[in-house]
Amino acid sequence: MGGATRVLVVDDNVVVRSGLVSLLEAHGIEVAGEAGDGRRAVELTARLRPDLVLLDVRMPLMDGVDAAAEISPLARVLMLTYTDDPGTVRAALARGATGYLVHGAFTADELIAAVREAVAGAHPLSPAAVSALVGAVREASGTARPAEPAVPAEAAEPAERAGRAERAGGFGLSAREAEVMRLIAQGASNGDIAGRLFLAEKTVKNHVNRIYAKLGVTSRGAAIARWIGTSGDFG
Repeated sequence: MGGATRVLVVDDNVVVRSGLVSLLEAHGIEVAGEAGDGRRAVELTARLRPDLVLLDVRMPLMDGVDAAAEISPLARVLMLTYTDDPGTVRAALARGATGYLVHGAFTADELIAAVREAVAGAHPLSPAAVSALVGAVREASGTARPAEPAVPAEAAEPAERAGRAERAGGFGLSAREAEVMRLIAQGASNGDIAGRLFLAEKTVKNHVNRIYAKLGVTSRGAAIARWIGTSGDFG
């Protein structure tokens, strides 16, 4: 894609919107326009044709989830909101959002990286969104666990370990990669994984890249979907 990345910023809070505009412009990202409600966002997207729309959820006239359904055929949509309700996350992704970020779960640099990744075709997801996606694909594949009779831990653990090993082997993951993938599926960030496994964050990133290659995916959401036995539209 040639030229500067063009982003439409949509949030009904003018302070948040102004901060996002300043941050994007400081990193060489062109702000194509601003909107304070979902209806205006749809209108501006149709007229300005930005590469990406940063879209809040709770807004007047039309909320972000409904707006995403109308905007996503025209531009990529990255939800950027304080709302971490699993149902809202799933609805936004189902209606065409390419990613979902929750305020407070990323740094300024991570947001800029997420914007560039979303434009390039990736699907940035905050941990809360990853958890919602895991729940959705488990329900869709019928793997949500019903109530079961209690099983002694000493009897259950060998079977669980065997299942994990079989799944990892099927994808060609090493033991360490499988360990990293299990933490990804729990919604852990690279920094969280580094702390829990006593690894450098760069090492974790290298493991994640190898996992993506072996699973044939390009995003956390797609990796999780493959790992738990489904395939989805998040690759």
